[in-house]
Amino acid sequence: MSPKILLIEDDTSICDMTKMNLNMNGFSQVCCASSGEEGLAVAAQLVPDLILLDIMLPGIDGLTVCRNLKNNPALAEIPIIMLTAKGEENDVVLGLEMGADDYVTKPYSSKVLAARIAVQLRKRHTVRKEEELRSIALGPLAIDLITHSATLNENVLPLTADEFKTLVLLASNPGRVFTRNQIIREVKGDNYPVTARAIDMHIVNLRRKLGDWADHIETIRGVGYRIAGE
Repeated sequence: MSPKILLIEDDTSICDMTKMNLNMNGFSQVCCASSGEEGLAVAAQLVPDLILLDIMLPGIDGLTVCRNLKNNPALAEIPIIMLTAKGEENDVVLGLEMGADDYVTKPYSSKVLAARIAVQLRKRHTVRKEEELRSIALGPLAIDLITHSATLNENVLPLTADEFKTLVLLASNPGRVFTRNQIIREVKGDNYPVTARAIDMHIVNLRRKLGDWADHIETIRGVGYRIAGE
């Protein structure tokens, strides 16, 4: 699916031309706004994957729009590329200090702009993947793989190392059933002398620490355990 791009530009001819060029370069979902106020409203509703932002806008100027976007937790991670005729060094620095991720001066090549957009989208995708590798979120359950800690409704769970590994295994694969032997291998490694009964007791202890959320760890009779998806 093509990423959603919001273009905030008051010049209708530039907006139409940029949109057409982006469509030709593979970006088929481009939405336009003609003022800072409209841009902020559309951004909040659309939550685009990237924003192209002109500095010289009627009403709220582009720098203020950029600052407002970056101060909004729901929109702060959206990459912003500023498009402007103001190419002086101080203008570039100011735009970047306001939170812009890139700065393209007019006139610009459509292919260069498309390439700059692609770079920012790749960066965002990479950041998201890194965040996914660092943490797991499942409803009120949050697991931090860097600090080896887990919280439930923002309360720290007092887990042992093996309980933490088991919770990570199940929470990383909601809905998937793991046999007792699979859990043993993942938690203790191959050929570790742990009985299936020991795993059952291990799950009992983990459920006890999860309190009211314990029912999310389901027993699949004759097979093993799974964690229910939200």
